[in-house]
Amino acid sequence: MNTDNPLLQPWTSPYGLPPFAATRAEHFVPAFELAMQAHLEEMDAIGNAAEAPSFENTVAALDRAGRLLDRIGGMFHNLTSSETSPALQAVERKMAPLLAAHDSKLYMHRALFARIDALYGKLQELGLSDEQVRALERFHIDFVRAGARMNAAEQKRYAEVMQRLADLTTRFGQNVLADESEFQLVLSTEADLAGLPDFVRAAARQAAADRDIAEACVITLSRSHIVPFLTFSERRDLREQAWRAWTSRGEHAGASDNREVAAEILALRLEQARLHGYASYADYALADTMAGSQEAVTSLLMQVWHPAKARAQGEREALEAIALSRGEAATIEAWDWRFYAEKVRRERFDLDEASIKPFFSLERITEAAFDCAKRLFGIAFVPKPDITVYHPDVKVYEVQGEGGRAIGLFLHDNFARPTKRSGAWMSAYRSQSKNRAGGATPVLPIIVNNNNFAKGAPGKPTLLSFDDARTLFHEFGHGLHGLLSNVTYERLSGTSVLRDFVELPSQLFEHWLEEPEVLKRHARHHATGAPIPDALIEKLHAARYFNQGYETMRYTASALVDMAAHSRTEAPLTDVVAFERAELEKIGLPAGVGLNHRLTHFQHLFSGSSYAAGYYVYLWAEVLDADGFEAFVEAGDPFDVAVARRLLRFIYSAGNSIEPGAAYRAFRGRAPTPQPMLKQRGLIEETTTA
Repeated sequence: MNTDNPLLQPWTSPYGLPPFAATRAEHFVPAFELAMQAHLEEMDAIGNAAEAPSFENTVAALDRAGRLLDRIGGMFHNLTSSETSPALQAVERKMAPLLAAHDSKLYMHRALFARIDALYGKLQELGLSDEQVRALERFHIDFVRAGARMNAAEQKRYAEVMQRLADLTTRFGQNVLADESEFQLVLSTEADLAGLPDFVRAAARQAAADRDIAEACVITLSRSHIVPFLTFSERRDLREQAWRAWTSRGEHAGASDNREVAAEILALRLEQARLHGYASYADYALADTMAGSQEAVTSLLMQVWHPAKARAQGEREALEAIALSRGEAATIEAWDWRFYAEKVRRERFDLDEASIKPFFSLERITEAAFDCAKRLFGIAFVPKPDITVYHPDVKVYEVQGEGGRAIGLFLHDNFARPTKRSGAWMSAYRSQSKNRAGGATPVLPIIVNNNNFAKGAPGKPTLLSFDDARTLFHEFGHGLHGLLSNVTYERLSGTSVLRDFVELPSQLFEHWLEEPEVLKRHARHHATGAPIPDALIEKLHAARYFNQGYETMRYTASALVDMAAHSRTEAPLTDVVAFERAELEKIGLPAGVGLNHRLTHFQHLFSGSSYAAGYYVYLWAEVLDADGFEAFVEAGDPFDVAVARRLLRFIYSAGNSIEPGAAYRAFRGRAPTPQPMLKQRGLIEETTTA
């Protein structure tokens, strides 16, 4: 082992954290090379073992293998998302196809698959526990879906396709980051700042200071910058400029152009699906989901599309009316919708962001999330300020269970910066498991939540919008899914569930943010400490359905375009922008509404494959989360002990050890119904009983 490479030495940092301070970009390639070789040797040893295959010497051994590669990869992939650099990006481009080739060698290892396939063929005769059955099933599916049953020629081509896809998806994400990092809208005069509340100006001043721009404010393409600017700026010309930059990411000629990249990804995915015998990539992707088919996905999306479209028309009329009342043009363009919607919200509900934000500091909302987790699941988050990780803004917490026992480590990385990709996400440096050779200590998870909030000025609090606060709760729900995992096998750990189940724990946790007792306890004025007034809570609840036609259409249109792009069975696309435009015309997306994500920067789809033909999963999970929270409503207590105990056992701690439909039924006592989701979005009327 290379003793000069810190990645290949024992990791002696507290909790087994990576050696961030000692590691440089040039350490990763040799470390990956050695770790991949060690992993292949482990695969050979398992596949070529003289003993007849058993669960322990094959499945459990496979689950234990590759831990060196896992820990190096966990560090690397988190850094390239959260704190990248040109040097790391160069390593990422080099390693992406090599890691894909390694995966192909693993899943096309004929001797290893023969042992797994033999065990799978006599599954019911092995006397396995339910969790062991699930582990064997999932490993078998992994191998089959990665080409293990293909002939040699097909496997060769399949490996080439996967390597090229790894290269392209890496390039796609780097291109989006390049466009996001390059843009800055400099506001240097009071006229440029017209309409912007103090909290937007403060965030823009801090962004300018971070970029060494003196005596000015800067709007970046971080969502926590761009959305408030589009909401409040009186400068229609600047709103248009910002909106066009935001929506055209990845669509500029030059090095960061994603148009041909996305088209080639779609073509290769179609070829990938055909090698598996499927007519389209969507058919291949959906075969291993709860939805199971394009028809099931389309049916769900259309349940919200038509009522959302009707509702959005009413919303547009209200925007046009208020524009006319101000003596302004009644044509509502995409860069106008949020601006006039905020005016309508203020008029109808006496509610605006400027009145909400003072009660939603990042510190208070983080405390609220921690407190809800404690009341539901009995866990505590203990700050560890002495532990430094990859960036000084990241806060570290030991997560403690019953009796103060450590159950994991939580990293909270909340602020936007040029070295960090946009959006919000949860990931793991290390996943929970108990499958250790010789009875070694179980592996505790190290989980990170990433947000992209606009950072407050030094000495000033970071104030969140209600949407930002919901995002924090959402990602924290994912974090809890990883931290509370209590399974034996790493393959089943935490968020390693079917992808249309993975959003349930995150979206379900959002509900607690809206609970009045949570708001009264934690939403306090950042300057006075006064609790949020009851009247403001009532206004928030009264406005919960406001603008939902617009928001639902933006999401649903994005999901429908995703499905259309990945359900193609004919010749590859040559122009993804023209295709997107044609699809939006076909479904009748009204002018001025727009999409959550356009194809040229749709990282859910093209920076990896996890959400390809899968953006629908947020709505699928919303059916589950809305119906699931009703269990607490029916119990009469949002922290009901018995319901929370079932939630922990079957949803948050079970990982993929239980089939997701069965897990939900065990929690809820029945299958879900869509009515609570439709009510939650305000798309059907709530009913009351006497």
